[in-house]
Amino acid sequence: MSTIVVYLEQKGNELKRSSLEAITAALGVTGSTVIGLLVGGDAPSVQLAGEYGLKECAVANHDLLQAYSSTAVSATIAEFAKSVGATSVFFGATAAGKEISPRVSVKLNAGFVPDCVALEANSGSIVASRPVYAGKAKINMAVTTTVGVYSLRPNVFTARKVDNPTAVSVREFTPTLSAHDCRMKVTNVLRNEGKLDVSEADIIVSGGRGMKGAENFHLVESLGKVLGAAVGASRAVVDAGWRPHGEQVGQTGKTVSPNLYIACGISGAVQHLAGMSSSKVIVAINKDKDAPIFKVADYGIVGDVFDVLPKLTAKLTH
Repeated sequence: MSTIVVYLEQKGNELKRSSLEAITAALGVTGSTVIGLLVGGDAPSVQLAGEYGLKECAVANHDLLQAYSSTAVSATIAEFAKSVGATSVFFGATAAGKEISPRVSVKLNAGFVPDCVALEANSGSIVASRPVYAGKAKINMAVTTTVGVYSLRPNVFTARKVDNPTAVSVREFTPTLSAHDCRMKVTNVLRNEGKLDVSEADIIVSGGRGMKGAENFHLVESLGKVLGAAVGASRAVVDAGWRPHGEQVGQTGKTVSPNLYIACGISGAVQHLAGMSSSKVIVAINKDKDAPIFKVADYGIVGDVFDVLPKLTAKLTH
């Protein structure tokens, strides 16, 4: 029987949804034992994971884990995976997951498949599907090493609660760390309070160069507020300094898979499509009827964003 370790990532004192999605994905791999691992966190927060089918979890704590260090966290995960004889390690492909998972794969001498959008058990191994060629195609991959490391694209694997959940069995794990393992650490974190992260939002309203300036993004923000959505932006907008890089969607920004993506004044360059084409429903608003964005859109509005957005926002407000 295979053993899958799922790295549980926290935001504040709560597990991130991407971790719950990873649990559901791991439980979907037939014939596997799934163990959660929380690094430097509090055990009570993992009980939520029990509602999604997790039965066993370890909480790793050490003096060197008081401040976040990707090198120390990676060493902890790799050591734990070895201690339980893990055959696979799952991460959410969040900012932290993308930073940590390659380090863990190197420490475990493991094959690594990033940004997975589908998983299937096949003869005792995992076949993972991931986008290639800027999202134009998908490729199926299977590692040939004893251990495999996988990062899962957020919002693709639906986190599902189970019937009759049980309390999670929690145990302590103390890693063997040294100052060398903690050679890089985060000393301060600045957050945009009250703003949703595009990488985890269910709904995203993005603006492109068609917004014509930073002073017009209030139209995007107003629609986003009505929908409870995160605000995104194209690379051209970020390069122009209209919006912060944290909002950039695309090949050189964040890859997103929301339930609803509304593209406002975005032409649809291949780099942008690579970051949002896996959205479940795409709505495009552009005055150019031949804009590439309409080729991937489920619904298209040919019109000027300065006319459409106020009317759409007003309609949704009432």
